Amino acid sequence: MAKHLPARTLLALAATAALTAGALALAPAGQAASPDPVGLNAPYEYLGWGSPQNPVQVMQATGATQFTLAFMLSDGGCNPKWDGSRALTGGSDQSTVDAIRAAGGDVLVSFGGWDGNKLGEKCSSASALAGAYQKVIDAYRLKAIDIDIENTEAANATVRQRVISALKTVKTNNPGLKVYVTFGTTPTGPDSVGVDLIKKGAAAGLAVDGWTIMPFDFGGHSGSMGTVSTQAADGLKNAVASAYGYDSATAYKHIGISSMNGKTDESDETVSTTDFTTILNYAKSHHLARFTFWAVNRDRPCPSGTSAGDSCSGISQSAYAFTKIIASYHG
Repeated sequence: MAKHLPARTLLALAATAALTAGALALAPAGQAASPDPVGLNAPYEYLGWGSPQNPVQVMQATGATQFTLAFMLSDGGCNPKWDGSRALTGGSDQSTVDAIRAAGGDVLVSFGGWDGNKLGEKCSSASALAGAYQKVIDAYRLKAIDIDIENTEAANATVRQRVISALKTVKTNNPGLKVYVTFGTTPTGPDSVGVDLIKKGAAAGLAVDGWTIMPFDFGGHSGSMGTVSTQAADGLKNAVASAYGYDSATAYKHIGISSMNGKTDESDETVSTTDFTTILNYAKSHHLARFTFWAVNRDRPCPSGTSAGDSCSGISQSAYAFTKIIASYHG
């Protein structure tokens, strides 16, 4: 996902508390839960920074019923905390989850991201890592998790194997839990790290529900970002089909796309709503396991004189234009 500032500020935490209080006040009781599998169309929202919006207000404005909440990190050891610093339960993050669910929605938790201490690195064994994942699953009665494996966690082959082995244990111990694994890509499909993860997963007999690529930050490519994203996803489909022995239709149902809205981390790269519509139509035609994006926090225009960043897209858009497209995906 997009790189963010590692600093934890009192202002950011205050913003989190404020949005949580608002969400609790707005949550309508007894609303029907989403019929979609958790994770199918759950955009990322990060609560500790990036001026997070009130998620219940987002639900009311867009029709979204799910969120991928980021990130669950290590506290320096093999112990999960929100952003590596906020308590797993009992704080503003749990209140926000409760508010989303009270409004008829649900969440999955994303482990990892670009910055911070990763549980995959800090836990010394696959069994310890599985225990850390399980602690979060139990705390929030999760139906799905996302392993966003990037940067140093992705670069280390030993850690990659540890993550795969831990997920195998978690899948075995939690029948019905959906597991998504998210990583970077080239314009034509997964790089060597992504291919290695998929091969390790297949060798371990790990039934990943959605191998998910992040088709952005390419640093130079030809064609629209919508077209390039679908080309990268075709490459992912081929890698998954090859490793698992799936036919193409089955492989498509085990992959996903996690895009980025507006200006990406590359100054000359923009993902538009037209690109999102291209990806949406592709996802519908192939029944992808997942279509999501980074992030709700960015799904609004920037104030005058402000460039794209953690809290705005850097393009001319209406508020929540990208979230509305994601919310319309139902497999």
